[in-house]
Amino acid sequence: MKSEPRLDYSKIAPDGYQAMRKLDDYVKSSGLEPSLLELVKLRSSQINGCAYCIDMHTKDARSQKETEQRLYALSVWRETQFYTDRERAALAWTETVTQVAETHVPDDVYEFAHKHFTGKELVDLTLAIIVINGWNRLAISFRTVAGSYQPAHRSMK
Repeated sequence: MKSEPRLDYSKIAPDGYQAMRKLDDYVKSSGLEPSLLELVKLRSSQINGCAYCIDMHTKDARSQKETEQRLYALSVWRETQFYTDRERAALAWTETVTQVAETHVPDDVYEFAHKHFTGKELVDLTLAIIVINGWNRLAISFRTVAGSYQPAHRSMK
């Protein structure tokens, strides 16, 4: 794999990039827990195979005091006791929405997610999944290079 990006989409299409950033900012301000959002972003990025986003969201999760154990086990979350029921619902929803062409978001996953999230929270969670899938597709398509990202020093909400 090449070690340099194909192109810089943020510079070539700044208005589109800013539109994505605005959706990302909305999700961050939605009231969903930052730690939950990082798990969702990381899990979706794992499914999509986005090296840049896996690197970024692992670092962001660590900067928010996420444990190594939970990060290492995320791809096998069903097999562990490390996640809350709310996190499990979010992860199940993340997987089925990320793989929508295959899953068509089954009713049992919807019911499980809706049991742990209000209607607005579920819409906001879905928007979070949509935006990370969009970022994954941009990073993978244009070969954004993994490894250089450093999290901003910010306080947890």
